[in-house]
Amino acid sequence: MDDGTHLLLFDPLTPPSELEHVMEARIPVVILTAPWHERDTQSLVERFHAPVYVAEPDGPDVTWLLGDSVLESHVISAGQRLPFGIEAFAGRQSNDLVLWVESRGVLVCGDTLVDFGRGLEIHEEWLWGGVTRDQVVEAIRPLLELPVQLVLPAHGVPTDKPALVRALT
Repeated sequence: MDDGTHLLLFDPLTPPSELEHVMEARIPVVILTAPWHERDTQSLVERFHAPVYVAEPDGPDVTWLLGDSVLESHVISAGQRLPFGIEAFAGRQSNDLVLWVESRGVLVCGDTLVDFGRGLEIHEEWLWGGVTRDQVVEAIRPLLELPVQLVLPAHGVPTDKPALVRALT
């Protein structure tokens, strides 16, 4: 997502070569919806010196980043407002965030809401620690009050607010 100054990369894979000129003309910033979504983050950080915004890991994810005093990293949590006009909301667990990009009307879902061919949904097989679907629905219900134009799940195709409404009812 290009805001004119920064190129915001959510849970990034290596961008296609066609984006090289954009990567060089903007300040790349990596924003992870969950620490385990680091994917190609390390190579992007090494190549472009991109800062990374990530929720507190509960395992070995992003240890290469958080343990390095030279790299720029920011640990984020639900309720926090990030630079670039992004608000972090609680997802299905404390470090699986849903990100609201107000200026674009975009909701970036991480693993909280996914589409594996059945439409946008809470993937119940990924709930653990006694967390139920109803608890997740209740936690993310405030998202329905947002003027969402586009929903971007980490798994699945972009969709819209009606799909979000269906997923939470």
